[in-house]
Amino acid sequence: MEKCFHCGDDCLDGVIEHHDKPFCCHGCKTVYDILHDNDLSYYYDLENTPGTSPKEIAGKFDFLDNESIAEKLLEFNDGNTQIASFLIPSIHCSSCIWVLENLNKLNKGVSVSTVNFPEKTVRVTFCSETVSLKELVLLLSRIGYEPYISLENSEKKEKTINRDLLYKLGVAGFAFGNVMLLSFPEYFEVEEFWLDRFKVVFRWLMFAFSVPVVVYSARSYFVSAFKGLRAGFLNIDVPIAIGIFVLFVRSTLDIAFDWGSGFFDSLTGLVFFLLLGKFFQQKTYAFLSFERDYKSYFPIAVTKLSKSSAGVQFEEQTPVYEVQKGDRLLIRNNELIPVDAILIKGNALIDYSFVTGEAQPVEKGSGDKLFAGGRQQAGILEVEVLKPVEQSYLTQLWSNDVFSKGHEGVFESLTDSISKRFTVAVLSIAFLSTIIWLIIDPGKAFNVFTAVLIVACPCAIALAAPFTLGNMLRIFGKRKLYLKEASVIEQMAKVDTVVFDKTGTLTSNKKNHITYEGVELSTAEKELLTSTLRASNHPLSRALYDVLDHHNIQTLDEFEEEVGKGISAMVDSQTIKIGSSAFVGNFGEGAGVVSETLDKTTVHISSNNQYKGCYVFHTEYRDGMGEIFHELKQHGKKLVVLSGDNEGERSRLEKLLPAGTDLIFNQKPEDKLRFIKKLKESGQTVMMVGDGLNDAGALKQSDVGIVISEDINVFSPACDGILDASNFQELMWFFSRAAKSIQIIKWAFIFSLFYNLIGLSFAVTGHLQPVVAAILMPLSSISIVVFTTVAVKWHTRTP
Repeated sequence: MEKCFHCGDDCLDGVIEHHDKPFCCHGCKTVYDILHDNDLSYYYDLENTPGTSPKEIAGKFDFLDNESIAEKLLEFNDGNTQIASFLIPSIHCSSCIWVLENLNKLNKGVSVSTVNFPEKTVRVTFCSETVSLKELVLLLSRIGYEPYISLENSEKKEKTINRDLLYKLGVAGFAFGNVMLLSFPEYFEVEEFWLDRFKVVFRWLMFAFSVPVVVYSARSYFVSAFKGLRAGFLNIDVPIAIGIFVLFVRSTLDIAFDWGSGFFDSLTGLVFFLLLGKFFQQKTYAFLSFERDYKSYFPIAVTKLSKSSAGVQFEEQTPVYEVQKGDRLLIRNNELIPVDAILIKGNALIDYSFVTGEAQPVEKGSGDKLFAGGRQQAGILEVEVLKPVEQSYLTQLWSNDVFSKGHEGVFESLTDSISKRFTVAVLSIAFLSTIIWLIIDPGKAFNVFTAVLIVACPCAIALAAPFTLGNMLRIFGKRKLYLKEASVIEQMAKVDTVVFDKTGTLTSNKKNHITYEGVELSTAEKELLTSTLRASNHPLSRALYDVLDHHNIQTLDEFEEEVGKGISAMVDSQTIKIGSSAFVGNFGEGAGVVSETLDKTTVHISSNNQYKGCYVFHTEYRDGMGEIFHELKQHGKKLVVLSGDNEGERSRLEKLLPAGTDLIFNQKPEDKLRFIKKLKESGQTVMMVGDGLNDAGALKQSDVGIVISEDINVFSPACDGILDASNFQELMWFFSRAAKSIQIIKWAFIFSLFYNLIGLSFAVTGHLQPVVAAILMPLSSISIVVFTTVAVKWHTRTP
């Protein structure tokens, strides 16, 4: 089968030949013509089949005609020059970047366009007198880069970039370099006239460089230590703050009383390496949104039906937050319903997968209630608003206390748990050795006390976790598990219970397993069946058409589709009906009759009013699901499947999953949240694996919330991590490497303890010299960084 020259998809519905090139649809052909006519054909030289097929956009962006709505999307507007940024999920390669940054060649009204590839956005500066915002959006859509405009875009917040850590790191690095340079003569006790003459100046210069490091760069450690002590908690920042303070005071006294050159090099180096570790830890996958809510998916405006003073009905684009109870709205095909409403006119086929994770559309009739978050898939609807956006079902789902409280759980990190004992041990050694020296030689007591606190500063311990987890975070990302922050890996290592949602998580939305039960169809009947299915846009019709052999497609003499019942067609006096059991005439009589299959989706067939049988749609689970559950079970994990579906799949799941897996069905979103909460209250550490927006509460309530996503750039509810669905079978690999991370950190702690013992041997005997501290402290930090990096690579080298 030929592939489309533009998008690379198979040409399923025939090949459109144009300029000796194959295209799958007229949309792809049109994009090719646009690029070719504007001398942008180089687009295809950068990547093979780089494009995406444009979607139907008729009327979709009419709301941009409303100036008040369009104004909310603009970053800058001086009346002539305007700037707007758009999220474009379909950006995926160098060709995308190239063509989007050459928009000025497609429309002269565009001055400049800049792509931010990690965030998948394009920022466009344009002349409003030449091209409107709506025309710009339509241009992007026509070439296959439809912007993703949602309610969230209308609530513009000033995006601030916190560079505080970067500034602190810069100050510490600058001071460290200069202090090291000024310290070299002291290390090697160089006897030179001018060096000896200006030795005091050099020492006070080192003091001057160290002051901003202590006051500014290290400030966060003092604040954290103070807050920890005030809360009665010895975190890792307590011994670090003590070490920094003692280093500075001892060094200042050394140069003030001419006792020596002090430890300013060790002080600045310590703070620099600590901040470097913190900076490394913060380098995470910021381009993914882990805190999206319903606003990220809702339209910014809706089509409202109003009446003029003369009683004439007209349409107007209205901001979604201005919609009130009783308003009449027009919902077009494939539009999201933003409010709870009553269906007035039209045939509704609502896809609630956005909210429930269920891929099966629901048919609704006049007078039925429609909930916010459903997507219409069968033409135009007229609805009457029951509740505005703020009071809709979806908004209430998202406003659970677990979100408003900023629930994160109280997690005592491995580093902080060790620091408790470490701090007590160091202080005990310091006081004990001081008492001993007060007896032996009181003159050395103060030096020994400060030396112990200096050399025992747990800088290597503080670096072990950030570098280990930071490296692991990066490797997880390469294997398509994108975690919100490094501490999630520590949480994963502690998980003993894994709870899975079923639909959309364990099942795949991209596969259909369909079987036929009944009398075998003749060749003529099969040809008529595929021809009829091809003419229907019903999701079940499309799914069934995709899996059947495409026999000789015929032109139908008659075709009729009854929403909620089925479709009928005729060719050369041969008739066929496809749909529900009652529609096709399966009344339980005659040969070939198939009874209604409980708890499964079925499509029934009759030919010339003779019932033939039905196609049964079976749930298709993700590849390797059974193996994953057995691996998790072998490693001692308690397993739970928590689903909003009925129990129709229980027997099948019991065969696929290991014995002891809890299967719980008919769970509403709030039920899932309460179930997770109950598990945690019983002392279990829980990971929730879900996909739909309805899982958001359970994901937030759990210790670790992971979303399985077919497209990581389009859907990511509040969670701790996003796992690409294609790598679902590697779930156990991530668990095992999280456990390895903790082992690596523990080994790093042992090495750190080894360095501390060497340093303490110098300190308690009163022989700690600046040159020893200058060598030992950076060496311990650098060796820990090297060890953790190499160890992580070693443990993740296997597939």
